[in-house]
Amino acid sequence: MGCATLSGSTLNLTSDNSRSRTTRFWLVILAICSSLFLGALEFTAVSTALPTIVQSIPDFPSEDFVWVGSAYALAATAFLPMSGSLAQIFGRRPVVIVSLLVFAIGSTMCGAASTRNTFLAGRTIQGFGGGGILALTSIIIADLVPLQERGMYNGLMGITWSVAAAIGPVIGGILAEASRWRWLFYLNLPICGFVLCLVMLFLNLHTPRTSLREKLAQFDWIGISIIVSSSAAWVIALTWAGIVYPWSSFRVLVPFVLGLCGLVAFFAYEFFCAKHPIVSFEYLSNRTSLSGYAQTFMIQAVIVSYIYYMPIYFQACKAASPRGSGVDLFGLAMTLPPFSILGGASIKIFTCYRPQLWIGWLLTILSTGILLLLKSDSPPGMSIGFGVLAGAGMGVTYTATFFPVLAPLSVESNAHAISLAVFMRSFAQVCGITICGAVLQNGLEKNLPAEFLVLFPSAHDLAYGAVAEVSGLPEPLKQQVQSAFATSLERVWIALLVMSCAGFLCSIPMKGISLHAGLDRKWGVVEESEAMKDVTTESEEGAIEMA
Repeated sequence: MGCATLSGSTLNLTSDNSRSRTTRFWLVILAICSSLFLGALEFTAVSTALPTIVQSIPDFPSEDFVWVGSAYALAATAFLPMSGSLAQIFGRRPVVIVSLLVFAIGSTMCGAASTRNTFLAGRTIQGFGGGGILALTSIIIADLVPLQERGMYNGLMGITWSVAAAIGPVIGGILAEASRWRWLFYLNLPICGFVLCLVMLFLNLHTPRTSLREKLAQFDWIGISIIVSSSAAWVIALTWAGIVYPWSSFRVLVPFVLGLCGLVAFFAYEFFCAKHPIVSFEYLSNRTSLSGYAQTFMIQAVIVSYIYYMPIYFQACKAASPRGSGVDLFGLAMTLPPFSILGGASIKIFTCYRPQLWIGWLLTILSTGILLLLKSDSPPGMSIGFGVLAGAGMGVTYTATFFPVLAPLSVESNAHAISLAVFMRSFAQVCGITICGAVLQNGLEKNLPAEFLVLFPSAHDLAYGAVAEVSGLPEPLKQQVQSAFATSLERVWIALLVMSCAGFLCSIPMKGISLHAGLDRKWGVVEESEAMKDVTTESEEGAIEMA
């Protein structure tokens, strides 16, 4: 019945339309969405609690505030390229279980941390688990639902991420105000337990039956080493640049150049030397997939930077509390979920993705451009209303970017192609947060009044450390500082506008390719009849071997 649009793949495909959606299928979807919710909730909640966290840990240097977000993103970015290989070699279910356990361990460390090193170590461990969760949720959806029907499910995942992103800042703000920010991490534990139970009970997926030696032989050790080290070097450079050290410092330039060279070496090795490549040349050799990867990067950088830096505007310029700044983000939260599902549904109905992406990008460009109108004395409804428009554009675009990535590729490439796309998302988070942070920091150093700057001799933590001091300032200094924040944030809005325009330009070359209607039989849910058949087969094989 269903066959892929690429020749040579039909023997491994089976039409999803021939299968009814069983209760087990929907429980698997629930487990996937719960896993995604867990990672998104924690990541976005930290944005409003960040100033409180930095101030609450005694030995946390102010210049290291950016590592609260970057340590997580660095670990996730380093792990993501190998997640596709692990899923192919060991199977989806074991990797999901290990990722959840690692995430829980990291959350426990963060919640109990009394020193900077312990907290950042916990964030790093969380990042490894969160990276696995993000990649495997998308891979498992691709195993269960053909690309032609995946718009609705991508929209469902978009809603899950959006709801978590909406309530995360509010929860983070409430806990920060009550000096209970540690519960931001402890609350992950019962959610992890719930998701783990769902996974253990219902996520019964096909698993490769090979020996451990054979599994390890399929792992691309050299490629993994190159991408982990080069990603780490580049993230370190971006994290330090403009905040800890000037952009011209050798401490920034050396890791930046080494990271860039390492990424070039990684792709060269994968394309020409690797026996079991993590990234195939096929993924980047066609303009549609390449366009999809670039768009995936850009939209994630825009969304995460918006979520991270709009609370700075609300807290610094509008004197909002951490909880209030989370509530003020509801403008984005109200429209991002419904437009995510609307974008996904339209792809399923019309079996095309280009118009949705172009409309989404144009709305995103408009929504980031009008942020330049925001001043320190702008009415609250103005910034919240801008968020409504931003949610519409970003929601459609976020849901649709995977389709140009996967449409030109065979379904057998799903795991590695998706893990690379999720890697681009994670790397975009690092770049967006750190670059916008450096832009804001440099603007504040230039625009804040000298009378206020003397309170921060090191001048490293103006973006977050100074926010907590604004509400208690006397007039007219308070108004001057708020105006300086609004002026400095204009540079951040310009950066978001540039990234949005770049995303739209990257979308122009993509082709409108038919969406796959089939699945790879190698993966999917093991039904009870199949499980019984496998047991019988194993018994027969054992009897033959004994004979």
